[in-house]
Amino acid sequence: MKEPTDARPTRLHANLLQHSAQILGLALLGTQPADALLHNYFRANKQLGGRDRGFIAETVYGCLRQRRLLESLLDDPTAEALALVVVYLLYKEGYSARVLEETGITNVMTLPLRSLVERVRTLDITQLPLHVRISFPVWLVQRLQLEFSDEQIMTLANALNQPASVDLRVNTHKAQRDQVAQSLREEGFEVSTTPYSPLGLRRDKRGPLNQTTAFKNGWIEIQDEGSQLLTMLLEATKGENVVDFCAGAGGKTLQLGALMANRGSLYAFDVSEKRLQKFKPRFRRAGLDNIRTNVIRDENDVHIKRLRGKIDRVLVDAPCSGTGTLRRNPDIKWRSIDLDALIKTQTAILNAAAKLLKPGGRLVYATCSILRDENEAIIDTFLQEHADFKLVPVNDILLHLHIPLTVPGDYLRLWPHAHQTDAFFAAVLELKKTTP
Repeated sequence: MKEPTDARPTRLHANLLQHSAQILGLALLGTQPADALLHNYFRANKQLGGRDRGFIAETVYGCLRQRRLLESLLDDPTAEALALVVVYLLYKEGYSARVLEETGITNVMTLPLRSLVERVRTLDITQLPLHVRISFPVWLVQRLQLEFSDEQIMTLANALNQPASVDLRVNTHKAQRDQVAQSLREEGFEVSTTPYSPLGLRRDKRGPLNQTTAFKNGWIEIQDEGSQLLTMLLEATKGENVVDFCAGAGGKTLQLGALMANRGSLYAFDVSEKRLQKFKPRFRRAGLDNIRTNVIRDENDVHIKRLRGKIDRVLVDAPCSGTGTLRRNPDIKWRSIDLDALIKTQTAILNAAAKLLKPGGRLVYATCSILRDENEAIIDTFLQEHADFKLVPVNDILLHLHIPLTVPGDYLRLWPHAHQTDAFFAAVLELKKTTP
């Protein structure tokens, strides 16, 4: 198996631009995630080769990352998808006017292509509003300005506007990291070890990892290093009763099962039966049989109530705005987000999950959000209302786990520009053994 080649096509064809624009237009509607749109589109257009698919995907994601800036270059906030594709290829990918003209394009909207090239070359981006320069929605910039300086926001946004690496987690129930790295390299997939997680491997390129021996044998899962770290904060061990309260696709559940050496009881809760059904083949491939999946109606479901006071450790990977994952999911920026409703849901889930713990039990509350409203503010309120819980300083746990990372304060805050991970928040709570 060979290392995947560069996604740039040997020649730019009009149909590549049309394919890209068609998917981008759907993504901008905000009704479906961009990765799902791409997956479905490629499945329906099997004639597209690997290089073409790579070009289309990178173009769509690039346009989503730079949408506001591209609209400014076009001087049109309602620019159609094809226009965004063209200006993206000019401005970010360095294609010349001549190459684009060979595809049959001579005008973009009402602007001659050569005039657009001149505008791209001469526009002083430093004079544009902050939200345009960083291609963030206004509401998100305004929220961030309550906590950060404009310079800090620029640094964060620039990191979130870059493509993410491909991080892998080694399934230690089946294999060791050095063994897996060697196997991948022998098949042409170069990897390096992650700097913080002892379970992680990293690739700078995408490729068909699902065709590797490591994947087929259940030795690896794709999982961001930051996600691996926050799961490790739970310090779940074999023989315990553990709950993944919002299991989702199951990546953290699988990690917990391996950390527990496939012993004990691991409950995976989620409101989506479809997600949990998709998850089951993954834990069979991982060689784990200590996982019990439960579809729940909400945080007050009977499955949850039966476990009150019986659980050693609870992971709450709360539903959130997802703003910390913009490197992988740039379309999130352009979706409508009801932040107040999210905060209400996060609070309700945390309160319900806390009732599961035994005295001395541990709960990790985590999000992939960059907003204080979904993070510190939630925990501050919880601790004010629950005197029977205490906050465990995260640096104490990182030291105990021999993870070479120190963070300011008592919470885990991971940032793409500082840690090369998605942006994550985690707080570690413990139910006191004796209540006041």
